[in-house]
Amino acid sequence: MPTATRPVALPRRSIGSSTGFRPDIQGLRTIAVLLVVLYHIWPSRLTGGFVGVDVFFVISGFLMTAVLLKTPPRSGRAFAEFWARRIRRLVPAALAVLLATGAATWLIAPSTIWVSTARQILASTFYVQNWVLAAHSVNYLAEDDAPSPLQHYWSLSVEEQFYVVWPFLMALAVWWAYRRTTAEPADTARATWRLQTVIGAVFAASLVVSVWYTGKNPAGAYFVTPTRMWELALGGIVAALPAASVEGMTRPARAVLAWLGIAAILVSGVRYVGSMAFPGYVALLPTLGTALVLWARPDGSSILGRLLGLRPVQYVGDISYSLYLVHWPLIVLLPYVSGDLGILDKCAVLVASIALAGLSKRFVEDVFRQRRTPRVLRNTYRYGVAAMVALALAAAGWWWAGNAHIQAEQRAAEAAIADAGPCFGAASMAKGFRACPQDPAKTPVPSPDAAKDDKEDAYADNCWSYSPFTSRPVCHFGDGSVKVALVGNSHAGHWQPALQELARKNNWTVTTYLISQCAPSDTRQQFATEEMADNCHDYGQWVLDQTAHGQYDLILTSNRESVQAAGQHDWSTSEKLAQAGFHSYLKKWSAGGTPIVVLHDLPYPGRTVQNIPDCLAEHAGANDACSGTPASWKWYYPYTAAAAGVPGVHTIDLTKYFCTRTTCPAVIGGVTVYFDASHMTATYSRTLAPYLEKKLDALGFGSPG
Repeated sequence: MPTATRPVALPRRSIGSSTGFRPDIQGLRTIAVLLVVLYHIWPSRLTGGFVGVDVFFVISGFLMTAVLLKTPPRSGRAFAEFWARRIRRLVPAALAVLLATGAATWLIAPSTIWVSTARQILASTFYVQNWVLAAHSVNYLAEDDAPSPLQHYWSLSVEEQFYVVWPFLMALAVWWAYRRTTAEPADTARATWRLQTVIGAVFAASLVVSVWYTGKNPAGAYFVTPTRMWELALGGIVAALPAASVEGMTRPARAVLAWLGIAAILVSGVRYVGSMAFPGYVALLPTLGTALVLWARPDGSSILGRLLGLRPVQYVGDISYSLYLVHWPLIVLLPYVSGDLGILDKCAVLVASIALAGLSKRFVEDVFRQRRTPRVLRNTYRYGVAAMVALALAAAGWWWAGNAHIQAEQRAAEAAIADAGPCFGAASMAKGFRACPQDPAKTPVPSPDAAKDDKEDAYADNCWSYSPFTSRPVCHFGDGSVKVALVGNSHAGHWQPALQELARKNNWTVTTYLISQCAPSDTRQQFATEEMADNCHDYGQWVLDQTAHGQYDLILTSNRESVQAAGQHDWSTSEKLAQAGFHSYLKKWSAGGTPIVVLHDLPYPGRTVQNIPDCLAEHAGANDACSGTPASWKWYYPYTAAAAGVPGVHTIDLTKYFCTRTTCPAVIGGVTVYFDASHMTATYSRTLAPYLEKKLDALGFGSPG
C-alpha cells in the first residue's frame, strides 16, 4: 500500500478528528436504538422506527472515517490492528447473542424454524446475513413464515462489509489527496477537496444504485450493501469536512441545524411506514438529519446538547449495541412461551432488553474491548476465528441434521401417499368424518417440518414471475394432446398438483402462467413502486395475448387479491375496484372463445394463524388447536364474483373439501392442508384431483378439446 505524506495539521482541521468523546453521538445512538426497539415492539404505533438503522449507519461511517483520517493505515500490520479493534468491539457480543438465541430456539421454538435459524446463525457468524435475507425476500410466500430471531443481524453484516472495504479506500484516498501536499493552507484545502471528492463519489454512486434498485426490487434493495453504502459514506463526508466549516458559525445557528436534524429523524420515525419503497431517496431525510447533528456538534452550551448529555440518555447510548442485539430475539421467542404479547408483556420485553444489554455491555463488550496483553493482536485473530468457526460448525451441523430430518419426513410422506387409504386427505371430507374419523393426536402427512417445503413443482422449476414482474416464464407439465392453461397468482399455482394428476390420467399438457402477488386484471394494483404496478398490469395483457386466441382447449384460473387497488387503503373499496377489474378482464379473455373456469379460492386462516406448520409443530398432538371456523377462514372473493354473468366463464367451488359447517381443519384425513397461512400443500392438492375432475365433468370439460 502506498504511504501518505499528509500534513500533521489534518486531524485538527477535520470535523471527525477535531474533538474526542462526543456525548451528542451517544445521544444519537440512544435515539436510533429506541426507534428500532420501540418499532419492533409496537410496529403500529411507531411505523417508521426502522429508520433508526439508517441513523446507526451514518454514525458508523462518521466514526470509522474519523479514525482512518486521524491514523490512516500505512502497513499490513496497521490494517490488522484496525480490524482487530473492530473484532474486539463487535464480535464477542454478537457471537454470544447468536449462541444464546440458537440454544433458546432449540429449547422453546417449534422445530419448523430450526433449519432456518441454523442457516441464519451461519450467515450472521460470517456477516453475510443481509445477502441471505435479500435472496429470501424475493419469495412472496416467505411473508407467512415466522420471523427469524436473527434477521436484525442484517445491518451488522452491512457495517462489517463496510469495515472491510473502507480502510483500503480511505488509505488510497488519503495517499492520492496528500501525496504532494505541504502544510500550506492552499495545499491543505486542495487535499481536503480531493478527499471529499473520493468519498462523495462513493456516496453518489451508491445513492444512484439505491434509488434505481429500490425502484426495481424494494424488498431486496432494503438489505443489500450497495444500496446502503451511501449512508455510511455520508457519515464519512461529514467526518472529512474542515472543522472551520462549523466553527465559524454562531452557537444559535448550530443549535438550529442540530434541532432540524433531530426533527428530520423523528418525523421520519413517526411518519414513515413499512410499505414504502426503502431505502432509495426516501432514506435521505433521516440520514441527512443525522449528518446535520454530527456536523453541528451540539454541546453542553445548548439545550439539545444538555438533553443528549443526560445520564440516562448516555447510558442507553452506551448499551445501544447490545440492546440492538438482544431485543429482537426476545420479541420473537417469548410468544412461544407466553402466547401473544400483551401490553404488560411488551413492557417487560423492553425492561428485560435493557437489563440484558447492560449485562452484555459490562461482562462481554467491556471485557474484550479493554483487554490488553502483549499478544493482543495475535490473540484477537486466533480466538476470534476459533470462536466463529466453532459456532459456524455447530450451526452447520444443526442445519445438516435438520435438513436430513426433513428429507426423511418427505420420504415418509411419499410412502404414505403411495399407500393412501380410502380416507386419505380430501377423501375423508367427501365421505364425512363419521365414516372417516379424524385423529387430532396423529402426526400429519407431511409432518410440520416437511410441510413448509411441500409445494407444487412450479416452484422447483422456476416457473414464477417474481417482483418486479419483468420475467415471463412459461412451463409445461405433461405431454398430452389436450392443451390446458393454468393462470394466476400463487392461489392458482397451488392447484397445479391436482391438475398434474388429471393431466397424467387424461392426456393433458398443463401450461402455467404464474406470477407472485400480482393478479392479472384491468385494475391497477398498489405496489411499492409505479414500475412494479406497470409491470403487473403489462403481465396481465401479455397473458391475454398468450392464451385468448385459441391456443388452449381450456383455461383454469384463480387469484387472491393480495394487494389493494392502486390508491386505496380500505379493503372494502379495493375489493369493489378489484371485482370490476376482474370482470372487465374476464370479458376480454372469454371473447377469444376458449372456455375459462375460475377456481373459487379456498378458505384459509390469513392472519388468524401466522403459519399452519409452525402451529402444528408448536401444538404437537393437538392438531385441532390450529383449526378455524368458516366464519373466520372464509373471505370475500372478488374474482369469483366477477365471473358471474360473463359468457364462456364458469366457476368451480371446492370449499366443502376444506370446511364442515362448523370447522375448517388444519389437518384433513391425516394430511396437512396448508404449507403456510393460505396455500395448499402439494399433497392435499393432489387428493383433490378426483373431486376437481367431477366438477369439470359436470361442466362438460372432463376431457376438453
